[in-house]
Amino acid sequence: MNNQAKVLMVEDSVSLSAIYKAYLEDTDYQVVAVERLGAAHAALGAFQPDIILLDIELPDGNGMDFLAEAAALANPPKVIVMTAHGTSDMAVRAIQQGAFDFLTKPFDAARLRVTLANAAAQLQLGKKISELSRPERDHYCNFIGKSTAMQAVYKTIDSLAASDATGFIIGESGTGKELAAEAIHQQSPRRNAEFIAINCAAIPGELMESELFGHVKGSFTGASANREGAASVANGGTLFLDEICEMSLELQKKLLRFIQTGTFRKVGSNTLEQVDVRFVCATNRDPLVEVREGRFREDLFYRLHVVPVRMPPLREREADVLMIAHHFLHEFSEREGRQFSGFSPDAAAAIRRYPWPGNVRQLQNTMHQVVVLNEGETVEYDMLPEPVTSGALESGIQAPSTRAPAPGPAGKASGQSHVERRQQIEPLWLTEKNAIEAAVATCDGNINQAAGLLEVAPSTLYRKLQSWKSQQA
Repeated sequence: MNNQAKVLMVEDSVSLSAIYKAYLEDTDYQVVAVERLGAAHAALGAFQPDIILLDIELPDGNGMDFLAEAAALANPPKVIVMTAHGTSDMAVRAIQQGAFDFLTKPFDAARLRVTLANAAAQLQLGKKISELSRPERDHYCNFIGKSTAMQAVYKTIDSLAASDATGFIIGESGTGKELAAEAIHQQSPRRNAEFIAINCAAIPGELMESELFGHVKGSFTGASANREGAASVANGGTLFLDEICEMSLELQKKLLRFIQTGTFRKVGSNTLEQVDVRFVCATNRDPLVEVREGRFREDLFYRLHVVPVRMPPLREREADVLMIAHHFLHEFSEREGRQFSGFSPDAAAAIRRYPWPGNVRQLQNTMHQVVVLNEGETVEYDMLPEPVTSGALESGIQAPSTRAPAPGPAGKASGQSHVERRQQIEPLWLTEKNAIEAAVATCDGNINQAAGLLEVAPSTLYRKLQSWKSQQA
């Protein structure tokens, strides 16, 4: 962590500014406080802050405009927005517009220091990533892929693994979050110790504490012997908490204490035990939404969300899809005693075209199915499952019956011309765009509500809407 970071505090309340500066008196942060946006604009050039603590409601303007200016710099500082209770929606909007994090007033010294420490750690990580000059890689640990999105993941893991900072992995199901956690461990100095993974969604809540911390004999019905928990087994190594947002609030409180002190008690024991573990966690939910809606403790989020690692969905890794499909085809062909060595042009085109909502896990299962149910040297178009050839998602959503089926490979379509078929079939991306825009309109522009109705993360909607807006510009 870099405690030499320069902090610009933009706060119009002199008394609050004095309190916040007092919180940081015994640290090495260089703090400059200003009360108005005019002075803040001047400080951007003169002081060149690494971190900005930004109040939104200021006497001479709105802090969101200043956020946009700071984000547009060549080397943008980390902006931490300070908001009052009841304005969390504004904080979420600030995050979407480039803010690093937010603090809800009133906050104490510990909260401020943890948030600044996270921002400073991100600054250090960014510098390390920019200094790396590795050539493009098409394999990394257990990952396969050479897309730009995966190159960024590889570089982030390289830098994160060298530290003991907590990794917070975010991504849809099937994107490889556990592979990322394993890679962080394998590339770290802790690689020779244990990597222990706990799926918080797969273990009943009443057993979760015992699974994490262990228990002593007789502590509850069925506890017939002493048992070491994951925290003890992972001592010296890495503890991976998958689907962390599924953990109960009561256990979140105990986990926070464990993270802060490194100590815990087994269920039924009065003995305090201490271990040294590196934490990595993952979720397929939007953690900011979970915090705002009270399902995930804000203080725990601040402790865990030090270095985020976003795993891109397969639809954002177009250059990797066929490479991964070939890998699984060869793996399952060898396992099942088949002779498959590649794909026909039509089959390859269908694989590239399909959006793979289940991501790499779905692609893996599809290749296994193809190998088991077919024989030959080349995977033909008609060997692929119908959802892949039609472009329909496996959730059961089908095109309206008034439309013709999706075209098959050349020579297998009906007698209609290409233009006639094209006019009858709405592209999948346009169907998705219309559905999202209709949901947002129904919710009066509230993207978080629309995301809830569509059962996707709000960040997904923000990214897609921004992409479509850029295409129209």
